[in-house]
Amino acid sequence: MKRGFFIVALLAVCAARKDHDHPVLPIDKNFKAIDEELKTEFWMEKAQNILAHKLQNLNEPNTQRAKNVILFLGDGMSVHTVTATRAFMGDSSKQVSFEKFPYLGLSRTYAVNKRTPDSATTATAYLNGVKANYGTIGVNAQVTRADCYKANDTSTHTESIAKWAQDAGKWAGLVTTARVTHASPAGVYAHTAERQWENDRAITNDGCSAEVNVDIARQLVEWPVGKDLRVVLGGGRRNFRDRSMNDEEGSAGYRTDNRDLIQEWLAAKKEQKKTAQYVWSKKGLEIVDLAKTEYLLGLFSESHCPYHGDLARDKLENSDPSLSQMTETAIKMLSKSEKGYFLFVEGARIDMAHHDSRAHRSLEDTEEFAKAVELARNMTSEQDTLIVVTSDHSHTMTINGYPNRGENIFKLAPSLANDGLPYTVLSYANGPGFSKTYSSSKGRKDLTDTDVQDPKYRFMATVPMDSETHGADDVGIFASGPHAHYFTGNYEQSNIPALMAHIANIGPFADDKL
Repeated sequence: MKRGFFIVALLAVCAARKDHDHPVLPIDKNFKAIDEELKTEFWMEKAQNILAHKLQNLNEPNTQRAKNVILFLGDGMSVHTVTATRAFMGDSSKQVSFEKFPYLGLSRTYAVNKRTPDSATTATAYLNGVKANYGTIGVNAQVTRADCYKANDTSTHTESIAKWAQDAGKWAGLVTTARVTHASPAGVYAHTAERQWENDRAITNDGCSAEVNVDIARQLVEWPVGKDLRVVLGGGRRNFRDRSMNDEEGSAGYRTDNRDLIQEWLAAKKEQKKTAQYVWSKKGLEIVDLAKTEYLLGLFSESHCPYHGDLARDKLENSDPSLSQMTETAIKMLSKSEKGYFLFVEGARIDMAHHDSRAHRSLEDTEEFAKAVELARNMTSEQDTLIVVTSDHSHTMTINGYPNRGENIFKLAPSLANDGLPYTVLSYANGPGFSKTYSSSKGRKDLTDTDVQDPKYRFMATVPMDSETHGADDVGIFASGPHAHYFTGNYEQSNIPALMAHIANIGPFADDKL
């Protein structure tokens, strides 16, 4: 008797759970389907086109050597971020530019000592081919974070694909919307136990010697790979000048050694009888005669460059270049090299907006990042230029709540939660958005009258954190150009520079080294 009752009760619970797991949602009376999507033939034809494209790529693979390699890095650009950007662009059926690339893979992003990595250790992986410890750049895992001495042992130093390109006679450069001494771009040229050591004061503040340890800004100006970069565009003037000096817009530097590394960079190039230009504004960038310039340094902000959406909102479009504009200049500059080039381009502020739980800004920057990729693909030939697009790590943002197809991605979900209150379609597992989500006195906040469309709105978060954390998910890799089919599959993030180098026949993965 008891057993029979238990079985009946269990079946009832399962039935209830089934209905609860897949609720009957309210009909969206404003939704209008696209007529062609109502027909079976539309989906069959779409599949036929995809199949034909894949068969063509299979039968006609591009097996040329890559003269040029461009690595695009969407910092913090998780798969969820790319998916949400499609909706932000107008509809889930859209594709951002690099999703149209013929080959796709996934990379595993963990660090040697952390399951969830940061942008320093990942830069060492996707630029140097070596996994390392959290917070370190351009050194192997023998170096622990902020070690005052170990990173000075050159046997721990790793080599970047930029160096391999330079050794092969190619030019190299970098573009970023972060400080050019920040973790990701520093992976191109630097070797340090601490990503925060962007200037000498940061080293001494950590109790280490700024004479024993060379800060990242100095490495860019003084050390072989950094000083031979043909184009460097981004932000971060403050790390190159002493705190007694003001920059072109009146901001004081951060250094304490009484040095102006920008002037030292210019003086060194003059001594080498090289034509070099330093610019700090969009106008200055636009008037550079690239045909007569051998080296170009552009620092457009005292810290990071503005968020892309803020260029228009804050009326900065005439003073600060966009990522696309910097990318275009860099490609024009590097294309003068007869032997080809390696270019690193980072959309850095995708990540920073996520850390602030400001998904709106993140998607705006992702859209601009995709435009920069499209511009690069249009400016170059698929026959000799390999373009790889990836991310360093993910974030905790998710898309949830059964949103209607045509709804704005930033809106509230179409149905209420069990507590009778609305919630946002985009939300984070943790972060500063917690303060917009919960009240210590009333519990979950009612968002009915909240302007969730405000680009500065901090989206809902479950766990209170001053800064939202990274995620440990695998991230996408999209490839177009010579041997792009190498990038399919799931593999270590540290394999990326090896594949690029082999395709370009440079460094330790060139044909004669295998």
